[in-house]
Amino acid sequence: MNAARRIELGALLALAFFLPLYEAPKTIAWAVFVVAWLVNHARARNFGGRWDAWDWLIGAWIASGFVVASCAGLHQSEWRGAVDLVRNGVLLWLLRRSDYSPREQRRILYALLAGVVVALALGYWRLWHSVQPLELNSVGHVNHTAIYLAIMLGAAAAWLFSGGGIVASVTLIVLLVSLVVTASRAAIGVGLAMLVVLAAAWWPRSRRPLGAAAVLVAATVAAAWFGDAQFIQKHLANVQANNVLAYRDGIWRAALVAWERYPVCGVGIDNYQLVTMERLQVWRAEAGKDFDPQRYVEYVHAHSLYLTTLAERGVVGALALGALLAAWLVWLARYRPRREAADDEWLWWGAAAAAWIVTTGVGFVNTTLHHEHGMLAAFLLGVWLSRLRFTKRGGHQVLATKLTSGISQVPRSNGEVA
Repeated sequence: MNAARRIELGALLALAFFLPLYEAPKTIAWAVFVVAWLVNHARARNFGGRWDAWDWLIGAWIASGFVVASCAGLHQSEWRGAVDLVRNGVLLWLLRRSDYSPREQRRILYALLAGVVVALALGYWRLWHSVQPLELNSVGHVNHTAIYLAIMLGAAAAWLFSGGGIVASVTLIVLLVSLVVTASRAAIGVGLAMLVVLAAAWWPRSRRPLGAAAVLVAATVAAAWFGDAQFIQKHLANVQANNVLAYRDGIWRAALVAWERYPVCGVGIDNYQLVTMERLQVWRAEAGKDFDPQRYVEYVHAHSLYLTTLAERGVVGALALGALLAAWLVWLARYRPRREAADDEWLWWGAAAAAWIVTTGVGFVNTTLHHEHGMLAAFLLGVWLSRLRFTKRGGHQVLATKLTSGISQVPRSNGEVA
């Protein structure tokens, strides 16, 4: 591996490791990776093959943020908000068109796992010394931390089901316990269901994952119930207060009013905080409808991937996002590995499936697919799609370990360079 290739891969691994930890290192790593990738592939005159449906989807997803910013109903952070789509979309795009070997792809997974374990250690240290909830340093709010942990839980499960051994088992348990500690009801529920769904998907290959997952989920639920876990307490308290959705119904009504006022482009990405009671009252009056302030709640986002997208990006952004999520699901269903496929094929398919399940499932009640957990989903989907491209082209992965010199190398059947 030459120096240029090392810089590219090193920056990618640094991004994976620092993703839940610190802002500055991951921002620098992202920029270095993008520049190194473009330089290396330009010198090799190899950008990963012909333009196809995924290029259109990712391009439309990124572009939708800028289209929305140009016609947003409200003005404050819409242009800056579009940058989040650039970060995640470009990472997904470049990973999908990359040619990393199976060993290098494993390093990406290990860097993601190492980063979240270190971030959890810091989170527990802070939890021990204060009353704040468990949070990953760079991910922030406990709900977003829970989304990140749930996705990583699925990646760890796919690793274990694919022969990960004792290290994968311990990692999975640590992530599961930590997810329960966050007390995020949606992430916990979707995370547990995801384990069963992934294990069931492994059925043609092995029966053991489904049995193990069923036992693990049952044990977790029993321990949480009889141990009076915090998320159980929170749910029961909300039920008693007749507030099961924790004010989300009022937030969602406000989001729908904002979308009705600006149906095409929305209020602009990251401008939802501008949806105030005063504006809601004016918009309802302009629509000739009554306004009851008790039915609405102000918040910084709409507490839902789908309603936040509608309110902030309108139909333009919703169509782009919907197409991306739908294609993701179709590809997962169509290209599930065959029974005899290599362990790594199953591992990355399972990781991408976990990211989809958490993103879309938790997305009903929390705003997923942005910031750190959005980039994490891009990591897992991007690597899987890159493997799929090479598999569809004949089962061999072309390794460009001398990209800067433009010299192509022929891989052995095991993925190593001859």
